Amino acid sequence: MKPRIIVSGLDHTGYRIFCLLRQQGADVIGIHDRPLPQEPDVIIGDPQAEHTLLAAGICQADTLVLATSNDANNLAIVTQALILNPSIRIINRLFNHSLGEKLDQMLPNHVSMSVSSLAAPVFAFAAMGSRAIGQLRLFNQTWPIQEERITDAHPWKGRKLSDLWDDPTRMLIYYLPMDSQTDLVSAVEYGLKLKDGDRLIIGTKPSVRTVRKTIDQRLVSVLASFRQFINHSRSMISVSLLLLLTILLATFVYVWVNPTIQLADALYFSVGMITGAGGKEEVAEKAPQFVKFFTVIMMIVGAGIVGICYALLNDFVLGTRFSRLWSAARIPHRGHFIVCGLGGIGIQTAHQLQANGYEVVVIERDPNNRFLQTAEAFKMPLIHGDASVPETLNAANIHSAIALIAVTSDDTVNVEIALTARALVPRLPVVVRNQDPNFAANVQRVFEFTAALSPTELAAPAFAAAALGGKILGNGMTADSLWVALSTQITPDHPFCGQRVKEAAMEADFVPLYIETTSQSVHGWNLLDADLSPGDTLYLTMPANRLAQLWRSRPSRIGIS
Repeated sequence: MKPRIIVSGLDHTGYRIFCLLRQQGADVIGIHDRPLPQEPDVIIGDPQAEHTLLAAGICQADTLVLATSNDANNLAIVTQALILNPSIRIINRLFNHSLGEKLDQMLPNHVSMSVSSLAAPVFAFAAMGSRAIGQLRLFNQTWPIQEERITDAHPWKGRKLSDLWDDPTRMLIYYLPMDSQTDLVSAVEYGLKLKDGDRLIIGTKPSVRTVRKTIDQRLVSVLASFRQFINHSRSMISVSLLLLLTILLATFVYVWVNPTIQLADALYFSVGMITGAGGKEEVAEKAPQFVKFFTVIMMIVGAGIVGICYALLNDFVLGTRFSRLWSAARIPHRGHFIVCGLGGIGIQTAHQLQANGYEVVVIERDPNNRFLQTAEAFKMPLIHGDASVPETLNAANIHSAIALIAVTSDDTVNVEIALTARALVPRLPVVVRNQDPNFAANVQRVFEFTAALSPTELAAPAFAAAALGGKILGNGMTADSLWVALSTQITPDHPFCGQRVKEAAMEADFVPLYIETTSQSVHGWNLLDADLSPGDTLYLTMPANRLAQLWRSRPSRIGIS
């Protein structure tokens, strides 16, 4: 029997996706370019080669997951796979978002995904104080997903699940009772109460922070910007003052030697003589010899000063100094986040924080970073420097920041940045990126960081969920179980068509989120009593293993959009 899902590229992210799919009961096989001692059954070979894909069963497979971080290799595999199996569904990990969007438009069975896009919101939520285990995209917003473990001290212990169901700021995602197999909808319908040991997965509606600066704050910002201007333009100002003093000295000498010369004529000649423009030469022509020697010296000295002044002015306006000044002048003084590392995760984490109404300062060491223009487009203040150096963090006003997020591509550098920040501000919340999930857990425990997160652990469940089919809106892991949020289009032959949402949910073990009809959206208690009709779109969450079973057993009847 040939596998239904093929995972190509079993490095950190790919192997995690492979294990998750196998854990959920999916028929899955892997392709890797070198042997894995712990996985003797993986197909070894070049995934771009026809014979390797054939050996993995590409012609009979339903889905191909491309998990390597090389966009060019993934694109080459896509073309070869589609030649061998034109109808295969492809989940493609791409760093280039623009390329991914074009492929999604051109290829009907192509879904592009990005580790950075999936992981960045969780980094942002962690920095904002949310213990997010996943994310959910609903109502044009990204909702953080949290797991509430009910204990004796938990405020929800003893509360009915029905009391939590109709809260518009909260969305119940999944329910894991301690001592039963009751689904969430049944628990809500029968008025069950939360007990010690129960677990509840919830989504919290994100709140956008609105910040209005007072007149005093604006005045302080203007004064600080002026000080920054003085500091950054000190050399140019010094040379300009020297040029002015030279002109005034020459003017004073010409008036002192010949009192009959008008002050304006002396000044006009001095400026022309020093800058090389000329004018009013008669001021020096009839002057004593020593004045002529003085004029020659002023011409030579003035030429040097003017040249230096022009060079500094050109560098200040057309070079990087002016842009650095502008970024430095916009650095907030308090209530902001500091993002260290302008990679894929860094730029999207910063943008996520901005979307939630917070000010962000970005620190990047590479002056040629590919995301610099993106940061400028988002109007993010940018500091060029090493974030592990205290002076750089002080320039970002770390003492008044809300939190620091270290997301460079080097795990060791991230730890160093976090430790430097904690040395400056011991109580500062710090979120650190570590690629190895085990190392991340150890780092968080030893150094007591706010969070140490692995992008692989955050993104892999979404790839696995997408591989199982459907338009995935969110996902999460709890108790080794993967749940997914998806939308399904109700068609006349859909198994839920004509059923009441409450009854369908109890039978299929899913949690309805809301329904979109041709005229309205249905939420809350009205959702449970609604009837599903053709043309409706049902948004729901369910365990991934149930989704895979449903998808395999009745694929012709499930209209998943």
